[in-house]
Amino acid sequence: MSDPYNILGVSKSASQQEIKSAFRKLAKKFHPDVNKDKPDIEKKFKEINAAYAILSNPEKRARFDRGEIDAEGNERASGHYYHKGPSQGGSSDSFTWSSGFDAEDLFSDLFGGRKSQRNWTGGFKKARKGQDISYSLSISFLDATLGAKRRISLEGGRDLEITIPAGSEEGQKLRLSGKGEPGILGGEPGDVYIELHIEPSPDFTRKGNDIYAEQSITLDQAVLGGKVTLKTIHGPLTMTVPEHSNTGQVLRLKGKGIHTKSKTGDHFVTLKITLPEKPDPLLKSMIKKWVDQRS
Repeated sequence: MSDPYNILGVSKSASQQEIKSAFRKLAKKFHPDVNKDKPDIEKKFKEINAAYAILSNPEKRARFDRGEIDAEGNERASGHYYHKGPSQGGSSDSFTWSSGFDAEDLFSDLFGGRKSQRNWTGGFKKARKGQDISYSLSISFLDATLGAKRRISLEGGRDLEITIPAGSEEGQKLRLSGKGEPGILGGEPGDVYIELHIEPSPDFTRKGNDIYAEQSITLDQAVLGGKVTLKTIHGPLTMTVPEHSNTGQVLRLKGKGIHTKSKTGDHFVTLKITLPEKPDPLLKSMIKKWVDQRS
């Protein structure tokens, strides 16, 4: 067997965590359960496990570094695994684990809580569904209300295009059937679950399919009425402000809220009268005259 450091692709100064991470990556890539079309993969997989069996054990690693055991783990002393030849009641290509290395626990962790589909001391088990993948996605308020298409990158570099439905809500989960991890021994693939988290909007709030916003109007628009341009989730729209409008008055734009298959919402506008930023002597004079006439 080659140098275990070279097999795992780590330096001799690598930490135990670095060694474990390297092993997990290689074991997942070369695991026979997910490479059924590659009959020679088991040899590579055994080599990876043998290297990890030495380097994952600080004592064995130190002894290897000192030259007291070889790359096979031999003594010079017994390794962490041994081959069972025909004279030992096994086939020439089967092997089992010795004490000090819990392969089943490791592969259970590696495959997300599932045991490896091969028991490594016997035959294969039945086909099983692949692991599901969970993904958290942050989206804008407008993407949630109007719907959108987004591309996400899963672990391992795989990209998926997803459709965000119009009217999506905070915490809603989208399911992509069959887009998860490959099935084991011909089992169907797992699913991808995407949890949506919606960024707040500075302009809008939402209740169901209805949208709420504030609209500033000038004093003359409040008194005399007039047209104003306001923001909606569908873009700018012109709205007529009635005469004698007041702060807090609510106007409705029917059908300008969120559109879903089941319901179309409205856009509600709360008016807010704002005075000019700079004092206006004429306005002040007119208001004073108006107050005097009412006294």
